[in-house]
Amino acid sequence: MEASPYGLVSLWQQGDLVTKGVAVLLVIMSIASWYVIVTKALQLFSYGRAGRAAGHEFWDATSLDEGLTTLGKGNPFAEIARAGVVAMHHHTAHKGHLHDQLSVSDWITLSLRQAIDEASAKLQTGMAVLASVGSTAPFVGLFGTVWGILHALVSIGTSGQASIDKVAGPVGEALIMTALGLAVAIPATFGYNALVRGNKTTLAKLNKFGFDLHALFLTGARADSSATQGANGAKLAVVGGE
Repeated sequence: MEASPYGLVSLWQQGDLVTKGVAVLLVIMSIASWYVIVTKALQLFSYGRAGRAAGHEFWDATSLDEGLTTLGKGNPFAEIARAGVVAMHHHTAHKGHLHDQLSVSDWITLSLRQAIDEASAKLQTGMAVLASVGSTAPFVGLFGTVWGILHALVSIGTSGQASIDKVAGPVGEALIMTALGLAVAIPATFGYNALVRGNKTTLAKLNKFGFDLHALFLTGARADSSATQGANGAKLAVVGGE
């Protein structure tokens, strides 16, 4: 079976340097966007598991150390909890210092907020790539389309006739470029929107967890009135650490 004269192979073989450059650029953009989509989706899945542990298992623990163990490592919930513990112990051990004139509430609030901001920054990593690909890929494909149409017009001008065999190749090249641009942009746009929603959900859980931790360190009980014996067990560990 003969290869189609209007397929991707023909496009690459007959295309000039500009055409090949545009095609390579679109392939690179597609690979980059799919890499971000897959890695960020796995990250959100991991954070979702940690979020469930932070919402239930952490508060069911009998001590703060046991609660930290349930959160594991390498996730923002564990980092926020450890930042709160470090802040509480630091404030207790350095009372009277000039840089510790803040109340324990303000000091813990600042430490938790910094940890949440760092987690938010990690969540945003790679999102700019998806936004850039989703917004620019159609125009990159459009440039290839315009270039293909230019080839069609040149073929008509040099041959002196507008027969289908003279313009089919360049026009097919132009349509392929349009399709490639859309094929790159659409997954990047959908992936960006889905990840933004996932990031917002995770960030809301982080803020809620930070609020509950703040209440635990100050009052010895979780802010949620439905918190049960797990929060009381954590209270013993916090008071003992002071």
